[in-house]
Amino acid sequence: MTNINPAERASSEALEQLRSCIDKGLCFRLEAGAGAGKTYSLIESIRYLISNRADELLGNRQQIACITYTNVAKNEIKNRTDHHPVIFADTIHSFCWSILQHYQVKLREHLPELGEKWKNRIDDSLGVTNQKVKYELGFPAVNEREITLHHDDVVALMARMLSYPKFQKLLKSKFPIVLIDEYQDTDSNLADSIVANLIDNNSGVMVGLFGDHWQKIYGSSACGLISSKKGKIIEIGKKANFRSDRNIVQCLNRMRPDLPQAESDPSSDGTIKVFHSNNWSGVRRDGKSGGHWKDDLPESNVKEYIEKTKGLMCVDGWDMSPEKTKILFLTNNLIANEQNFKNLADCFRYTDDYLKKNDKYVQFFLEVIEPTAFSYEQYQYGELLQIKKRNHPQLKCQADKTEWLNILDRVMHARANSTIGDMLNLLMETKIPRMSSKIEESEKRYNQLVSKPIDEQEEDEAKFVKKLSRLRFVEYLELVNLGEYIDEKTPFSTKHGVKGAQFDNVLVVCGRGWNQYNWNQMLEWMDGSYPKDKQDTFERNRNLFYVSCSRAKHNLTLLFTQELSAKSITVLNRMFDKENILGNPF
Repeated sequence: MTNINPAERASSEALEQLRSCIDKGLCFRLEAGAGAGKTYSLIESIRYLISNRADELLGNRQQIACITYTNVAKNEIKNRTDHHPVIFADTIHSFCWSILQHYQVKLREHLPELGEKWKNRIDDSLGVTNQKVKYELGFPAVNEREITLHHDDVVALMARMLSYPKFQKLLKSKFPIVLIDEYQDTDSNLADSIVANLIDNNSGVMVGLFGDHWQKIYGSSACGLISSKKGKIIEIGKKANFRSDRNIVQCLNRMRPDLPQAESDPSSDGTIKVFHSNNWSGVRRDGKSGGHWKDDLPESNVKEYIEKTKGLMCVDGWDMSPEKTKILFLTNNLIANEQNFKNLADCFRYTDDYLKKNDKYVQFFLEVIEPTAFSYEQYQYGELLQIKKRNHPQLKCQADKTEWLNILDRVMHARANSTIGDMLNLLMETKIPRMSSKIEESEKRYNQLVSKPIDEQEEDEAKFVKKLSRLRFVEYLELVNLGEYIDEKTPFSTKHGVKGAQFDNVLVVCGRGWNQYNWNQMLEWMDGSYPKDKQDTFERNRNLFYVSCSRAKHNLTLLFTQELSAKSITVLNRMFDKENILGNPF
């Protein structure tokens, strides 16, 4: 072990502790901070179990359950363990249902406990009799033949069922070892039930927890830290960081002294720069139009500060390509403003409508028009013809081809110079590329209603016209910009969107915009001085700040557009070193 680096040494020590717990059948929690290699430790633990217990478990018709929270993680575990038959890797919902489905009577008995909505569903139906309880699409319903569960219902029922000794015995008979990946994202009620009914009561099920409670950043119902009041969970801290250069690791250690990490390259440097806007002279946003903006710079000044900071980073030699650099904002709306699709974003009530292309117009433009435009710009006529075949009749002669290309020229001109409405009018005229039937029907209805006097329109008709008119007035280039952001062709992301990722360079923009996050308040509370009833608020802010700062491999820059108190500046001096607090980027 003399030739290994400090991070490898720390990783090896943690793995030995994990193997010791496995050999003794003890429940444990591996706390693996950012960049520690949590998945490596999980996979190595599974491989150790396979080599030592696989024959025994398979002989008893038992498996090792490895619970994840995403299908991506599930598939990675299966692939990295060669799909070994002793490993049952699946999402939390699928795992729970694989056991719950055998307890139909008890499931029906607990349904009324799942909340007011379930009581209403039962009252509005024929009631609960002998229907079969099913979980398939996650759509809750009750009819005379079956009862279907929502995703959250499965987790809630699992938390209740674990209290039954017979259920515990069934679980142990099938899965004597349960490993939970990203344990901090477990539902709080289920986590409490696992501790009370599987760990603290000596059920015989060995539970292994892998994760980091400082990286709990999703959802208010997640548990965060899982611990045992009876001391039945062995705590293992993985004190390694394979991601970041030495200076950044040391900064994270000052931020989180309870889990100090060792860097993989002691000779590395890594740069940290912190800018703020405290000496800006002007009137900041006061929160009257929304408390979530209080003490931030005006929108135009925020943009100026970001551009100036980006310029300084370029002078420092940052490669601003999306593969090398990530600029982190608090909300998608802030990114929409920076990436120039704000007017488009403002047309939708929910971000999923445009970010996940749930809206039919956004889906059509980004999945049909934009691929067509890309192929046309790149002279990829083979791909262009394939797109046409999926949407249009065959070209019958040279004249058809010439007409088709002329129309595409008009589409490309509208794409660069016109509004979404202009593009829609052109597509309605030319039928190239052909719209979906839903959009075509929507456009026909719009054209009929828009000529109708407003006072003669029904309420739903007026709402429809107003909503679609707003979308049609947006410049089409905003759709192009949105597509580039969705396809990660820009360096921008939200702080929530980069958990688990890493980049050479990271610029974290710390401003307001969401009333659940206040960076000045968080910094003031870093010494533990937060009110007792504000612990959740503090940890929500601290965790997101930690996740953001720990994405950088070599260069980390922070820009605070929110005004900071003297106490917050003192905290920054301590965590990031006074020499790195550079103040105004101008």
